[in-house]
Amino acid sequence: MKLGKLAAFTMAAAMAAGTLMGCSSGNPGGNAAGDSTASGETQAAAGEKGQIYYLNFKPEVADIWTELAGKYTSETGVSMKVQTAAAGTYEQTLKSEVAKKEPPTLFQINGPIGYKSWSKYTRDLKDTAIYSHLVDKDMAVTDGDGVYGIPYVVEGYGIIYNDAIMQKYFAIDGAKAKSMDEINTFDSLKAVAEDMQARKAELGIEGVFASTSFAPGEDWRWQTHLANLPVYYEYKDENVADKDALDFTYSDNYKNIFDLYINNSCTDPKMVGAKTVEDSMADFALGKAAMVQNGNWGWGQVSGVDGNTVKEEDVKFLPIYIGVSGEDKQGLCIGTENFFSINSQAKEEDQQASLDFLEWLFTSDTGKDYVTNKLGFIAPFDTFAAEEKPTDPLAKEIDRYMNNGDLYSVTWNFTSFPSQTFKDNFGASLLQYAQGGKEWTAVVEDMKADWANEKAMTK
Repeated sequence: MKLGKLAAFTMAAAMAAGTLMGCSSGNPGGNAAGDSTASGETQAAAGEKGQIYYLNFKPEVADIWTELAGKYTSETGVSMKVQTAAAGTYEQTLKSEVAKKEPPTLFQINGPIGYKSWSKYTRDLKDTAIYSHLVDKDMAVTDGDGVYGIPYVVEGYGIIYNDAIMQKYFAIDGAKAKSMDEINTFDSLKAVAEDMQARKAELGIEGVFASTSFAPGEDWRWQTHLANLPVYYEYKDENVADKDALDFTYSDNYKNIFDLYINNSCTDPKMVGAKTVEDSMADFALGKAAMVQNGNWGWGQVSGVDGNTVKEEDVKFLPIYIGVSGEDKQGLCIGTENFFSINSQAKEEDQQASLDFLEWLFTSDTGKDYVTNKLGFIAPFDTFAAEEKPTDPLAKEIDRYMNNGDLYSVTWNFTSFPSQTFKDNFGASLLQYAQGGKEWTAVVEDMKADWANEKAMTK
């Protein structure tokens, strides 16, 4: 992935603003939190046009996808069904659904590892219109000359903070920093966070950080997103993009930031097993916490909380610092694990209907409005003009960091993590550690062993 190209989205999109193509390619050549069976369906009589069945990965936008399917059916007459897998169950849901008589025609893979599992079901998309619109074609999932996964959103994550609370802290006599500019390493973040925790009553908060969520299926922020940081730096040191055996060189760095979260939170560490991501975002939205680790997709959760006290202009991003050399030049974690694939085993007319939908979604005025203003995607296609980019505060922060030439972005290396089983096992170990039932050395050893074992199983 070439982040220089990602930062050029605004330029490429503006250049292409006047050259939008039609919404039907006519070319046959062509992946959260939610309920365990959360789904939404919008269907019309399926004619010769084929029909679409999309298996959605993100429960937090399930309602929007359902609404979008209805809109598409009303505009085109093409039947479209949307079903949403519960958080942490996408792979098993997909396995179940593809075996049915009417399987998903449009689904997602999470990168090269996901492609290995689903290559039998992925159509080659190299000759499709949607691929031609991709700004950085190096982002696609490829195999030889074929293209089997097309990224549909560029996202970023870090530590979201409430600037109003931070400014209140900076004004206190004896504060460990006087501005956010002074918080640019783990040591400075730790000093500020621990001082704020000691002054939480004065600041009117219950804790610096929002709840560390470990309810079933809700631990992805820690077993993938946070774990990405030590993996990124280990890969960077060795100039590799994957490893059969992980050394977990930066395990102590991971422990330090994780400890900072759970020990300076509005939730007791022993209670995190009952907390969801929704709970965590509500902590932040209601002003109970000053910071929360999450991505730009979290804005919808913050703004949608009843009684939200956080003003839009106060919602900002801070990089996740873990204490590595030179991290004062580190930016946000920028990338994607969301790649659209077309089911090559579906009926040809249904494959084509799905391709036509994707082109409509990323080229038509209606589709782009949903992408930008309702789904909140930073779309990596040349069909989006500068004014068609998301305007929510976290999307603006992603754009600001991406275009800061003095900072480097942390790529999303968790797409190389060996399996969902590995992630689940690591998350379970982290929960045990947080609740005081497991030593950190055991967490590290189990994580390394699971990584090696799961990688070996993919050979």
